[in-house]
Amino acid sequence: MAVSSAGLVAAGLAIGEIYKLQPCPLCIFQRLLYIVIALLALGGVALPGWRRTWSALAVLTAAGGLGTALYQSWLQLAPEVSKECGFGEPTLIEQLVDWLGMQWPAMFMATGFCSSRDWLFLGLSMANWSVVCFSGFLLFSLWLLVKRDDSL
Repeated sequence: MAVSSAGLVAAGLAIGEIYKLQPCPLCIFQRLLYIVIALLALGGVALPGWRRTWSALAVLTAAGGLGTALYQSWLQLAPEVSKECGFGEPTLIEQLVDWLGMQWPAMFMATGFCSSRDWLFLGLSMANWSVVCFSGFLLFSLWLLVKRDDSL
């Protein structure tokens, strides 16, 4: 899970550089959640006795990522009726992303619009692919949370 999550962050950075994409606040927030999932998975490897705690935190993080990716997918499907992120009072997510962008601009600077569908693969945007990936992390984390024995 740690390798997959870190790989998604690396792939997102590479795709952004190759295609000159401008990530939005929701994209950056999802990137942050992928990093948190990777760290939680590493914590589970380092301290396996706390598996349920790591798994519960990963479930919550993946659920937050899934909700964010679904919201961004909706923004992309109905940009004319949706409230674009970045306009009006900044949300807590936008404030966090802005602060992170000032700390580490290459990783967390948000300059794009959440409704943009600039990159597609097999007909799905990056937000749509995040729905799939966060769903997978959520299901795997739930399985780790409820499984009885310590063998995988």
